Amino acid sequence: MFLCREKELNTLEKRYAGNSCECVVIYGRRRVGKTALINEFIKNKRTIYFSALRASAEDNLESLSKSIQEYLYPGSIAAPVYHSFEEAFSEITRIAKNNKVVFVIDELPYLCESDDSIPSRLQHLLDHDWECSGLFLILCGSSMSFMEKEILSEQSPLFGRRTAQIKLEPLDYFDAAKFHPECSVEDNALIYGITGGVPHYINKLNVHGLVKDALLENFFDSASYLFEEPENLLRQELREPAFYNSMIAAIAGGTSKFSDIASKLHIPTANCSKYLNTLMELGIVEKVEPIIGKTKNKVYYRIKDHFFRFWYRFVPGNMMAISSGNMDKIYDQAVGGYLHDFMGQTFEYMSREYLLRHFAELPFPLQNIGEWWGSDPKLKKEIQLDIVATGVKAHANASGMNYLIGSCKFKNEEISLDELELIRNYAGNFTTANDSCHYYIFSKSGFTKGLKDLEKSSDVKLVTLEDMYR
Repeated sequence: MFLCREKELNTLEKRYAGNSCECVVIYGRRRVGKTALINEFIKNKRTIYFSALRASAEDNLESLSKSIQEYLYPGSIAAPVYHSFEEAFSEITRIAKNNKVVFVIDELPYLCESDDSIPSRLQHLLDHDWECSGLFLILCGSSMSFMEKEILSEQSPLFGRRTAQIKLEPLDYFDAAKFHPECSVEDNALIYGITGGVPHYINKLNVHGLVKDALLENFFDSASYLFEEPENLLRQELREPAFYNSMIAAIAGGTSKFSDIASKLHIPTANCSKYLNTLMELGIVEKVEPIIGKTKNKVYYRIKDHFFRFWYRFVPGNMMAISSGNMDKIYDQAVGGYLHDFMGQTFEYMSREYLLRHFAELPFPLQNIGEWWGSDPKLKKEIQLDIVATGVKAHANASGMNYLIGSCKFKNEEISLDELELIRNYAGNFTTANDSCHYYIFSKSGFTKGLKDLEKSSDVKLVTLEDMYR
């Protein structure tokens, strides 16, 4: 079943409707749904689909030859192997001269790894042989660093040849819920927090009934697909998976400052920077700094990928119970009792996604969105705001800034007036009398009557979890 991705599918269809040669680059992390998108697009279209192998150039040439022969003679058993990529591409040129055809090269990084002349060959073909043909070329890859540096960057032979590019991201919380319309909003929030909106993981979690039962069967089982997934993903993407595993575990365990990470892993800071950059390119880790008052000392690192964050939060510490098949006996005390705490960071992401989904309804156009923390001289302690978004005033001669200040609470209790008073006081540490402040409070369990009454006549907007899914 193909869900969501309407925008990306429409982009492909619009490009296909034209009469010129197209070169579309599609990339994104593994399991995010690139192949599903391509398969949906190529339905009822003439297509040569070639999925490159992590193998030799000879093996890839043989696979490409089979893909071409399958197009020419569907269902044929024997397929002659072309003598070279040049010969195989020449056959595709001949086909595209007579027919409008889609040519997909999936896992392009594997093909380039086996033959580094491929980008130059494709560049030459796009500039000469394919320029006036009916070819619709799709270049797809899961290695985001390779696709951005070797295919899309100015240093690439293919720079300037693409006619469109699609970076496929995980689904946001709202679209992820379309996989389980029968579930409650809280269960859909949990599913999003566990899977990070990756369609493949949502399907593999396979919720039918209680999320707890799905986790015990499809996550906290050493034979299950999701249990093995982080290790498999690291092995596929990285040359030193064991070391990166240690780095992710350290960050997940609370080691967040750059110097502390380097010290814990006993590596030079230059190496630490390289490893962190790799994890950030993969979307597993992110560097965080306050949206206002940025300084080097305030930078820290955390797990960005929700799936990895869930796995490292609940699997390593419960490995004995999982391996022995006893996770069902301790689930409530080892996992269930901590889910609301785990969902705190996820709920902050969801709340920001809500604001972006309702961009046109906000009190001012957002220019930047993030979070803020710092020292409160009056309270003499560190304080933090879950959401701070900025925007300039509407008139050029107006002084001050627009601020949207947000609080996010995934708790089994109604939020009271005290929370509004708290974030107003916290915002006073960086706002001035000329600034306009608008307050948004997000709550899983709703609000007290006093706070709801105040919403009607003040600058506060209250958003429940139910509201977020409407």
